[in-house]
Amino acid sequence: MRLHAEVLDEMEGQEEEGAVVASAVLSPPLIGAVVAAATAPRLVVGYALTKKKVKSFLQPKLLLLARKNGISFVSIDESLPLSEQGPFDVILHKITSKEWQQVLEDYHEEHPEVTVLDPPNAIEHLNNRQSMLEEVADLNLSNFYGEVCTPRQLVITKDPSSIPTAVAMAGLTLPLVAKPLVVDGTSKGHELYLAYDEASLSMLDPPLVLQEFINHGGILFKVYIIGETVQVVRRFSLPDVNTYDLLNNVGIYRLPRVSCAAASADDADLDPLIAAFSYMIELPPRPLLEKLGRELRSRLGLRLFNVDIIRELGTKDRYYIIDINYFPGFGKMPGYEHMFTDFLLSLAQSKYKSGRAQKATCQLAIPVTFSGPGTFRRSGVKRVEAGEAMT
Repeated sequence: MRLHAEVLDEMEGQEEEGAVVASAVLSPPLIGAVVAAATAPRLVVGYALTKKKVKSFLQPKLLLLARKNGISFVSIDESLPLSEQGPFDVILHKITSKEWQQVLEDYHEEHPEVTVLDPPNAIEHLNNRQSMLEEVADLNLSNFYGEVCTPRQLVITKDPSSIPTAVAMAGLTLPLVAKPLVVDGTSKGHELYLAYDEASLSMLDPPLVLQEFINHGGILFKVYIIGETVQVVRRFSLPDVNTYDLLNNVGIYRLPRVSCAAASADDADLDPLIAAFSYMIELPPRPLLEKLGRELRSRLGLRLFNVDIIRELGTKDRYYIIDINYFPGFGKMPGYEHMFTDFLLSLAQSKYKSGRAQKATCQLAIPVTFSGPGTFRRSGVKRVEAGEAMT
């Protein structure tokens, strides 16, 4: 696995100038842009993305680098049958409708040779925050430089008035972070609320997930996975909650999306000391992230996703996974065009090698040796003179 560790201050206006303070290669390098296009098969990538996603992801720097390496991106017209478009080597998509998912599944049954990034049934697990974290709740990475956990959480599907009782019975500790149960691809699916007191919980609007808030020093680590490549980006997050806050705050507070790339120290309302010295905060250990990436790819069946993790305040190696997102904002990462191009080239190379192996297997599967008159000796070729019986 290849791991890039990038630490970004994420101050407003400096997205493109995030300081790189750690970078390490943890596996043999993937095929890079230096590989001549002539030695790699041409790759056609059909994409079905929203207009917003096209703008943020298919940036000119990616399209140019891809074209230099024999990769072309072709827009898929959702109003036309998919079988009448292409041919494609890869289909890249982030459309959430049930109709599109069925179209894609039907297409893949007819064209199993086409790589779909990623399978709709695998993505579906991330569209529900209950099933999302159930997939990783029993991760055991204790032998890999740290412990990875999930916060204690409670799913509420109806009746807001029952929430205080349900929370008390579950033994959850305030404050609690409330998140929509369903991730539907809209901004509403990412709304966050912080509940300070039990009485106010009935003001929430189910269906939702309640997670225990874990103090983490105001820093969140976004772990991006592109195939076998992992990149870590440090972001500002929510400030810690202390005893004074709990005693002097009541009600439900809507939280900003502080983990997005535009969030600055001011947006996140960080302690000035955290903002000033955030670049000194240690990243999660590389072996831990390497193992985490492998485990999640295997469990989730995905190759394009990111994981939000936090480190519990006062600990050195206790981490919590708080969210997982399919096909996140890769375009916000410096150098993403190289990582994604390498990933696509690795798919092309794998497909090329697989095709050659299958061809070789077919040739070896039927060895031919004839010794009668008029025969032609060559492995895999039969030629018989007229009147000769072929055995």
